Amino acid sequence: MANTAHQPLAERLRPKTLGEVIGQQHLLGPGMPLRIAFESGQPHSCILWGPPGTGKTTIARLMADAFDAQFLSISAVLGGVKDIREAVDRATSARDGLEQRRTIIFVDEVHRFNKSQQDAFLPHVESGLFTFIGATTENPSFEVNSALLSRAAVYVLQSLGEDDLKQIVARAQAIQAVPAIDAAAVDRLVAYADGDARRLLNTLETLAVAARAEKLDHITDEWLLRVLGERMRRYDKGGEQFYDTISALHKSVRGSDPDAALYWFVRMLDGGADPRYMARRLVRMASEDIGLADPRALRLALDAAEVYERLGTPEGELALAECVVYLAIAPKSNAVYKAYNAVRALVKTDSTRPVPMHLRNAPTKLMKELDYGKGYRYAHDEEGGFAAGERYLPDGLEGQVFYEPVERGLEIRIAEKLRELRRRNAEGNG
Repeated sequence: MANTAHQPLAERLRPKTLGEVIGQQHLLGPGMPLRIAFESGQPHSCILWGPPGTGKTTIARLMADAFDAQFLSISAVLGGVKDIREAVDRATSARDGLEQRRTIIFVDEVHRFNKSQQDAFLPHVESGLFTFIGATTENPSFEVNSALLSRAAVYVLQSLGEDDLKQIVARAQAIQAVPAIDAAAVDRLVAYADGDARRLLNTLETLAVAARAEKLDHITDEWLLRVLGERMRRYDKGGEQFYDTISALHKSVRGSDPDAALYWFVRMLDGGADPRYMARRLVRMASEDIGLADPRALRLALDAAEVYERLGTPEGELALAECVVYLAIAPKSNAVYKAYNAVRALVKTDSTRPVPMHLRNAPTKLMKELDYGKGYRYAHDEEGGFAAGERYLPDGLEGQVFYEPVERGLEIRIAEKLRELRRRNAEGNG
C-alpha cells in the first residue's frame, strides 16, 4: 500500500466513492441528475460550474473511475493547444489499444481557454473520442463557447454548508491528521472557509504542522487566532461583526455618504466577503432606498453584478465600487418599498375581494352574458390615454393610496403626474 503520510491533506481525504462525497446532494443524491449519469453506464460531456473547493475535480475523477476510463487533466491556466493535442493522442491510443479504454479529459478553469483553444475540443467531442468535463468558477454562458456549451450538460455546484465543512473536520480528525479542536475553533474555521473545502483543508494542514511543532494535542480558539493571525481576526461570515459591517455599508449608502460607503465596501472585501453577495446587496439597496427617484440605479447595480461575473476578482470589484458610489450619491426614495410592504400587509390580512365586473376578461359568450367586462373603458381611446374616473381597486378599497412618491429625483415629476391624474379622477367622478 502506498505511503500517504506526505500527501496533502486534501488528497488524502479526497472521496474514493460517490458515497464519500460531502455536499452536492442536489446533484449526487439518489435520483438526482449526476447520480443518474453515474449509474447509466454511459458518460457524457458536461460543465461543472461552482465556487472554488466544491468538488469539481473530485466529481470528474469519480466519473472516470465509475466508467473505468483514462483520466487526463489539463489546467487552462498553465496549458495550451500543445496539451490539448497530447491529450487527443493519448485518447486515440487508449481507444485503439488492446484494452480499448474510454478517456475523460478534465479541463480545470476552462473559462481561461480562448475561443480557438475551446474549439479544438469540438470535433473530438462530436466523434466520441473522449468525454469532455470542464470546471469553471465563472458563468459558462459568458465564458464557454456556445458550440461547446451546446454539447455539454451544465451542472451547478453549491458552496458547502456549515454541517458539510464540520464533517470534513471530523474526517481529518478520524485519520489523525489534526489534533482535537475546540467547538469554538471549529466554528471559526468553518466560517473562514466560507463554503470552500479546499481552503478548510489547507488551513487544517497549516494548523496540524504548527501544533506538531509546539507539541500540542488540543487546539483552542485563542491558539487558532494567534497562529493564523489577521486573516482569522477580521470577521466571521455569518457572525455579528459581518452583519454589523454590511449594516454600516447599507446605512452609509442610504445616508448619501459615498466615502463611508466605499470604506465599508472595501472593509467587507478585505475581510473575505463574497463579491457576489455584495452585488446582491447593492441590487437590494437600489430597489429599497433609491427606487423610482433614480431608476438608473437598479440597472447600474445589475450591470455591475454582470461585470463582476465576467471579470471576476480583482477587476470586477471596481465595477461594484463604482456602483457603491453611484448609489450613495443618487437621490433617495423608499416610497415603492413602503407601498409594497403596505400592500403585502393588507393582502395578508384582508379578505379575498372579487375583481370588479368591468375589469374581468370575457373570452366566452357566457361570460359576456354575465356582464364580464361590461362598461370597461379602454384607456387608449380616452383623452390623453387616461380614463378619468375609472376605478381599478376592488369594492371597499376605493380611493386607497399606497404609493406616495417623495419630492426627490425623478419622483418629483412622478408626484406631479399623480396629482394631475388624481385631480382628473376627482372631476371624472364628479
